[in-house]
Amino acid sequence: MVSKPPERDVTESDLDVSPPKQWAAGIPGVLVSLQRGVEQMGAVRTAKTLRLLNQREGFDCPGCAWPEAQGHRKLAEFCENGAKAVAEEATLRRVGPEFFAEHSVASLASRTDYWLGQQGRITEPVVLRPGATHYEPVSWSAAFELIAAHLRGLSTPDEAVFYTSGRTSNEAAFLYQLLVRSYGTNNLPDCSNMCHESSGAALAETTGIGKGSVSLADITDADLVVVVGQNPGTNHPRMLSALEVAKRGGTRIVAVNPLPEAGLLRFKNPQNARGLVGKGTELADEFCQIRLGGDQALFQAIGHLLLRWEAEQPGTVVDRSFVESRTEGFEEYAASVRSVDWAEIGVATGLPQEQIERVARMVATSERVIFCWAMGLTQHRHSVPTIREIANVALLRGMIGKPGAGLCPVRGHSNVQGDRTMGIWEKMPEKFLAALDTEFGISSPRSHGHDTVNAIRAMRDGSAKVFMAVGGNFVSAAPDTSVTESALRSCALTVHVSTKLNRSHVVHGETALILPTRGRTERDLQASGEQFVTVEDSMSVVHRSRGRLAPASEKLLSEVGIVCGLALALFGPDHSVPWAKFADDYDQIRDSISRVVPGCSDYNAKVRQPDGFVLPHAPRDSREFTGTRHDKAVFTANPLTVLRVPPGRLLLQTLRSHDQYNTTIYGLDDRYRGIKDARRVVLVNPDDITALGLADGQLVTLVSEWPDDPTGTPERHAHNFRVVAYPTAHGCAAAYFPEANSLIPLDSTAETSNTPTSKSIVVRLDPAPAEVTA
Repeated sequence: MVSKPPERDVTESDLDVSPPKQWAAGIPGVLVSLQRGVEQMGAVRTAKTLRLLNQREGFDCPGCAWPEAQGHRKLAEFCENGAKAVAEEATLRRVGPEFFAEHSVASLASRTDYWLGQQGRITEPVVLRPGATHYEPVSWSAAFELIAAHLRGLSTPDEAVFYTSGRTSNEAAFLYQLLVRSYGTNNLPDCSNMCHESSGAALAETTGIGKGSVSLADITDADLVVVVGQNPGTNHPRMLSALEVAKRGGTRIVAVNPLPEAGLLRFKNPQNARGLVGKGTELADEFCQIRLGGDQALFQAIGHLLLRWEAEQPGTVVDRSFVESRTEGFEEYAASVRSVDWAEIGVATGLPQEQIERVARMVATSERVIFCWAMGLTQHRHSVPTIREIANVALLRGMIGKPGAGLCPVRGHSNVQGDRTMGIWEKMPEKFLAALDTEFGISSPRSHGHDTVNAIRAMRDGSAKVFMAVGGNFVSAAPDTSVTESALRSCALTVHVSTKLNRSHVVHGETALILPTRGRTERDLQASGEQFVTVEDSMSVVHRSRGRLAPASEKLLSEVGIVCGLALALFGPDHSVPWAKFADDYDQIRDSISRVVPGCSDYNAKVRQPDGFVLPHAPRDSREFTGTRHDKAVFTANPLTVLRVPPGRLLLQTLRSHDQYNTTIYGLDDRYRGIKDARRVVLVNPDDITALGLADGQLVTLVSEWPDDPTGTPERHAHNFRVVAYPTAHGCAAAYFPEANSLIPLDSTAETSNTPTSKSIVVRLDPAPAEVTA
């Protein structure tokens, strides 16, 4: 039987803390998966739905972008968090007109993200009119005309912002950017701007393509896998299965992270007896508990050691043939790291020199090395230089373009990489825009648009007046929460294409629309018959996804239908783009994709292959670096950044709980970290708690300090956080987002990528005299 949504919100007085786990998954992972499914979907629907998850004739997981195996697939091709994601989308709970009639926007605004998300699927479009207190039903045609009227009334198309989440399909993303460019702007911020933009910037500069260079098979063929700034046990648990296979085949694994994460310590695979009743598999051969932001120093030190050992024994460490024939900039790079300051390396990393030397020796003696990383590296001021340093080490050893080796940014969201491939970017290259114009007879704007941070600035300053988001929860995903909320409230119109309620629906413009869409799990029947969509995983494999469940409401439209409906209202039936035909038959969208998007020729045929197809990647496929200035991989020299904090302060990172995915809160337990029934917690090393004169369990206010804030706001506050003693790196702390996003200054961003610095926030912990309103 499906359970009812929670009637009350959690308070931090419910907090229960136990010791962190030393392993991940196992029987608890299976039980939690089934429990959440039955609570939301019922037993029969749970069995039917999970059987189709990540299968060739089923639907792609709406959670992470970890790839499926080519060839044979298991009966249960999903993880605990994938099961939770499906339960959230395929839930039988509903939010209809009676819900909005009962709950004012003000009352909904007083609820947590968790409570809002647990209410269920939105069943029909609703509008909040100027001065109204409640959302009310609106027809699709009226909703589309309302948006079109606002867009036509702007003085310039650049006064509109069009955001995209990583869960849109390739077809919807392609049409969305086509609509936006047909309208006349490149204001296409997306979730990549806040997570892996630094990876794309660094890789495009050093290898010519802003994507990873490895396949799933490479992971299991590697001699060494270095996992940096990443928690696969929570964020992409199926990666643990690949690491287990690799480890049992002799691969060594190095984990680099400020927190000991259970999934990288030991994995109990619930799909084999060893994981269910045995001890599982120890994964990390070496755990480097690095200080936040110290990764650049670590890889500079590794590069220094590799060059030193090469000088001692020429031809044994550096792949000279590769370096001489395929790269440039080696001498400048070598000069920059030959004389590292080990005292500074120690301050930056917090690691003993002998451990760094052990890791470097593993890199030096392995024939096939893969470097994996996630948002622990991408959200610092010096994120792009950090990832350049990883590329430098890979280039020294010739670890690009060979089996079992390469660079592997593990992107978190389901189709975030596909969105970018399809043109969701504020600065797409001329070749793409020219092909788009030729295909459709439009004139795409060439001036760059707003990324996420600049979009918030534009709304804040009044130069953007309409905000539309396809997917996501913009308010909870963005930094500097009070500024972001104020920016959205200053808009004349805010529009959200969503499946469920979230914080962004209650932080609205003068007029607001919620347009409910079908989910990844649901059947999509159009005039030409049943449709499928396509997605791209983190390793550049494009494949089909076909929903099988009846839609949550007969009044829902697909994302493709919503984009096409808006385009017809905005441009009329005589527009050069065949919007009505695209809405009726997604094959026609894919035919256009094949002529516009590089690497997608014969798209309709290729995606119908059992495992889809792999997009071309010149460095991986042929060791050609054609995207760089001189068609060679580029070594870079990067000044070392050492993060220093004043006395009595800590360096804070935001992170996910095990019971959430991005801004979607599945539950209130972070099982692996031992946190139960609470989210407003700050994890602090016990020695730091003592040094700060605090106590485990004490209530504090988190205060972020940024004296250089150009807006003259050097401090930001987050109230009612409980201190939890946790084995973090000394001087470092951690808190969940979105609760701690209010501490991230809007203008504190990474060099080059403009990504918010969510992993390096200087904070102090002020004792709270009494609980105050958050």
